[in-house]
Amino acid sequence: MTSGHFDAIVIGAGHNGLVTAAYLQRGGMKTLLLEARPAVGGTASSEEFGGAIVNICNCDHLTFRTTPVIAELDLAAHGLDYIDIEPAQHNMAWTSSGTSPSWSHHHDLDETLESLSQNFPNEVDGYRRYVEAATPAIKMIFEAAIEPPSVVGLTKLALRKKLAGSATLLRWSRRSAADVLRSFFSADAITGPAALTGPMVWGISPEFKGSGLGALTHAMRHVGSVGRPVGGSGRVTETLRMAFESAGGTLQTSSPVTEVRCTGSAAAGVTLVDGTEIDAPVVISACNPHDTFLKWLKNPPSEAADLIRRWKAIPHDKGYESKIDAILTVPPVLKDHDWPLGPTTAIGPSLADIDRGYELMQQGKVLDRPGMLVNVPSLLDPTMAPEGRHVFSLEALFTPYDFQDAAGNGWPHPERRGPEPQRWLELFADQCEPGFLDSIVDWRAMTPAIYESDFHLPAGHATSFAGGPLAAFRNPNPELTKYETAVSGLYLTGAATFPGAGVWGASGRNCATVVLSQHS
Repeated sequence: MTSGHFDAIVIGAGHNGLVTAAYLQRGGMKTLLLEARPAVGGTASSEEFGGAIVNICNCDHLTFRTTPVIAELDLAAHGLDYIDIEPAQHNMAWTSSGTSPSWSHHHDLDETLESLSQNFPNEVDGYRRYVEAATPAIKMIFEAAIEPPSVVGLTKLALRKKLAGSATLLRWSRRSAADVLRSFFSADAITGPAALTGPMVWGISPEFKGSGLGALTHAMRHVGSVGRPVGGSGRVTETLRMAFESAGGTLQTSSPVTEVRCTGSAAAGVTLVDGTEIDAPVVISACNPHDTFLKWLKNPPSEAADLIRRWKAIPHDKGYESKIDAILTVPPVLKDHDWPLGPTTAIGPSLADIDRGYELMQQGKVLDRPGMLVNVPSLLDPTMAPEGRHVFSLEALFTPYDFQDAAGNGWPHPERRGPEPQRWLELFADQCEPGFLDSIVDWRAMTPAIYESDFHLPAGHATSFAGGPLAAFRNPNPELTKYETAVSGLYLTGAATFPGAGVWGASGRNCATVVLSQHS
């Protein structure tokens, strides 16, 4: 076990922890990166299953590619290579008899409008108006995300963008995502997939007031480009690890932290579960803030009293998504569709059903037709499966941590199969040409219970920041946008901090920027 003194310790080697650690080490700080699991990457990683490579979560990267991280850390030199996904996504909605006609996202707006016109000609003008309104806001979010947010910085950015983006951000952030979407569209095949890839992947109802920025998701694909790393999502975290270690950083896996130690008013280091004490004047947690502040913080200074009080009052959300990985002999073919399932297909419930699904989730129940994000990554990246096999991915939402079936049984664990996940497979099979279920060689279900036990996500949920850049103006929990805490030398990064959500990496870079500005 590593012991001794470091300039900085980063707790958690998910992608944001890796990004922070790599920038700190390259910035001249002797950095130790600690990870509780045997390998880095967290839920952004990939692993072997059934003789193939599967992604822990769905693997469509967009926001990460809008940051300077890939170039600044020279990840391509360490082997990171992206496949551009085109079309970016296929979309349809559940109907009483199956699924609706579909349409496809392209990075090019005109191609998308042409796809819409085939089955939804009445939605074309609304989509054009929607993209016109959303695009300035998205560009502002992407630009704001690559710097620690501040009132001064965001004001200058808004003036530079001639206020167009900030006006949309302000208006939409006050509304519900459902309200925003209904102001442009009427078809469930448009609104359902938008809410599925927005509020539903945040774990909330699109009817919630203040969720309006979740309506930006369709337009994001016209500003950024969807891609997948060759070899799976884990290539990002593996190349980040290489960048960190090649700069001289120290990585220690299988090393869960049990304490963040303080001396006086400042952080002094960490204690591992085996009792090892490691000193550093800077400690950065890339983990759940509840664990950081309420479980690990030992002898906190009086300055942290308000911080601890606030986080005790903030309920920790419970997990709401699951993922099926399957190994197939042949890829499935959707009925009445002539495109392969390489790009993700979003099958969205209606806005009303998503709202009802949120209420059912509170009761431990799942919609008859949950939201689904489905793809066969090996169709576009043959390196993920051996010859004669394919990898199938189905992400299902909402699937509550406290699930109970009709017999009162919860999620299957540790066997990772069960009647409810089997039902999702059968539901999807009904939308396919015959033979899909027979083509399955092996499969597993990654449920909230598995994310808790295997990936250290309490209640199967990773706290995710969804406040947007405007939260920098008014935020009851400033550590989520400023990265520094009331304990001198203790910082936060990860999904809980701005900008959060998915494989983005911006919060890791921003946190490192703040730390280096104060300690280098």
